[in-house]
Amino acid sequence: MLTNNNLEQRLAALEAEVADLKRRPAAIPRIDDWLEQITGSVKDVEAFEEILRLGRELREADRPRGDEEAAP
Repeated sequence: MLTNNNLEQRLAALEAEVADLKRRPAAIPRIDDWLEQITGSVKDVEAFEEILRLGRELREADRPRGDEEAAP
């Protein structure tokens, strides 16, 4: 059986934990637009242009024949 002292200790610990949980979301920085933050982040990487070129070549190779007119 719980005594008043034990109950008060448990309640105090619980209140401290709840207060800590309430503070946590405020401590985490909010990212409103993650895409905006990373856009352009690799533009100065040398391999970036090659990656774009290889991706374009891969997409073009997967296109069925006869779609050349529709290609951008």
